[in-house]
Amino acid sequence: MRLKPNEKSINIKLPAIDGTMFETNSIKGKPFMLSFLRFASCPFCNLRVNELVRRFDEFGDDFTIVAVFDSPLDNLTRHAEGHKAPFPILADEKNQYYKKYGIEHSVLGMLTGMFLRMPTLLKGMFKGYIPMVFKGSLTTMPADFLIDRNGVIQTAYYGKDEGDHLPFDSVKEFSSKQKSE
Repeated sequence: MRLKPNEKSINIKLPAIDGTMFETNSIKGKPFMLSFLRFASCPFCNLRVNELVRRFDEFGDDFTIVAVFDSPLDNLTRHAEGHKAPFPILADEKNQYYKKYGIEHSVLGMLTGMFLRMPTLLKGMFKGYIPMVFKGSLTTMPADFLIDRNGVIQTAYYGKDEGDHLPFDSVKEFSSKQKSE
């Protein structure tokens, strides 16, 4: 079941690519975006992480991101450590939190993204994000949650296709509003 705005976020405790066990409770009191991505070698997901890393400074010091992938930790580490992300990247191989957050699967969403977002897909592959190994579900749809200082979901964005993420400017606007509160 999908989560909605004004619901309390669910604490996540998962292994991170830096070798630690990360818990969202460890960033209590800090606003953040919780981003559920697809499998570790997904070109769309890697482009998204690339953009978030490149533009991370635009969010300010008091905001962070937690990225969760539908992949085993060893495979995720192989594909994601090159991003050198200033935020945690976590592996939810058993989809424990994907289920709790109501993350959906869609064959139609996978095919729609593949065809309608072909230029983005090719851009990702050109940057080296070539899905040679599929460890995780191909039909997982992405989702982004903007969570305030009190751990309350302010935005719950469920992607309609494999490349559909909450627009960067919406995340930036949320982070700016959180600075003034």
